[in-house]
Amino acid sequence: MRVLIVEDDALLRAGLELLLATEGITVVGAVDRADRVPELVRSLTPDVVVMDVRLPPTYRDEGLRAAAGLRRERPGFPVLVLSAHVEDDYATELLGDDASGIGYLLKDRVGDVAEFTAAVRRVHSGGTVMDPEVISQLLGRRRSQDPIDQLTPREREVLGLMAEGHDNGRICELLNLSVPAVSKHIKNIFTKLGLPPSGSGHRRVLAVLAFLNR
Repeated sequence: MRVLIVEDDALLRAGLELLLATEGITVVGAVDRADRVPELVRSLTPDVVVMDVRLPPTYRDEGLRAAAGLRRERPGFPVLVLSAHVEDDYATELLGDDASGIGYLLKDRVGDVAEFTAAVRRVHSGGTVMDPEVISQLLGRRRSQDPIDQLTPREREVLGLMAEGHDNGRICELLNLSVPAVSKHIKNIFTKLGLPPSGSGHRRVLAVLAFLNR
C-alpha cells in the first residue's frame, strides 16, 4: 500500500511516516499543504491519502476541501481525514453521497498504532471509518420524523459500529452477540430505514449515510 501524508505539523508528519513505515506501509510523500494534493496524487500515485482537516494558509477547511475535490475527480479514492477536534459538520460534508473509502479520525487515535493502521487499511479496501467520538456527537443530533428514531437501542449500537467501519464479525465480538443476532439487527435496520434488497447502491453504505447525515 502506498500512502501520501498531508499534515502541517512537522512532528506529527514525521511520526506518521515512521509509524506507517514500521507497519510495512510505503509512504510515497509527506507535505504540509493541501494545494499540492492533486499534483502529487497524479505524480506519486498513492493508494490512500491521509490528510489533516485544517491546513495552511487559513487553517480552516483546506484539507476537507482538498479531500472533497480529490473524490470528485477520482470517485471513491480512499481518503483518511484527521482532525484535532470533533467537527461533525466536516464529517457529514466529507461523506457526501458515498461513504465508501472514507475515514474521519481524531488525531488522538494516531497514538494507538494498531487502531490507526487498521483504519488506513480499512479505508484502502473501500470501507468506512468514523471516530467513535464523532459518532457519539452525531447521535445527539435530533430532527423530527428521523427514521433512526425507529431503531431500538441495540440496533442503534449496531449501526454505530457499522459507521465506525466494523464488519459483522467484529460487531459480534464487541457486543457479545451471535452472528445470527447481528444479522437480524442489520436486516431490521435496513427495513426501518427503507433500504430494500432491490434498492440501488450498497445498503450498508446507505445505512451509514442515513446515520451520519442527521
